[in-house]
Order: sequence, then C-alpha cells, then structure tokens
Amino acid sequence: MSRLNETERLYEVLKRPLITEKSTSAMARGQYTFEVLKDATKIEIKKAMELLFPGRKVKEVKTIYMPSHEKRRGTKHGRTQSGKKAIITIIGEPIEEIVGA
Repeated sequence: MSRLNETERLYEVLKRPLITEKSTSAMARGQYTFEVLKDATKIEIKKAMELLFPGRKVKEVKTIYMPSHEKRRGTKHGRTQSGKKAIITIIGEPIEEIVGA
C-alpha cells in the first residue's frame, strides 16, 4: 500500500462525532466519541485523530461494536445498521470544532 493511499484512508476512518448527553459530559475529561469505519483498528483511529486535529496527542482509544437492532413500524420489519464507535482520550487543548465554544 502506498503512502498516499494510507493517508487518504486515515481521512475516512473518522466518520462523524457522536454528540449525546453522555459524550458531551465526557468532553470535560478530554474524551471524544466518534463513529468510525467497521474495519478500522485502534492504531488507525489514533493516527487519524492526530492527523485531523494537529497539536493533540492521543492517550487512549476504546472501540465499541454497535450491533444492528430489529425495528418495526406497523407491519413493516427491518433492521438498523450496525457500526463501530471509538472513545478517544486526548492530551492537550480541547477540540473547539466539536465542543462548539
């Protein structure tokens, strides 16, 4: 795999931040929650975070698999999409782009 392809993949590893009441309170402790690619590793998530937000050092990465759930509306049955999320603890200044301060 060439260096350019690896960098392009790192830009796609972090899909979007997950903003919930629980994740917002964790931001005070320097923990940020992101939806990530299903096949992303902890090392890739760390590299992507440090690439997208320079000046921050990643201390710890925790990953959680989110299985799909069965949903029903009336007589229609279906499933939600499964996914993966990461709780990333950083050292350094808070990420103002996510906090919205």
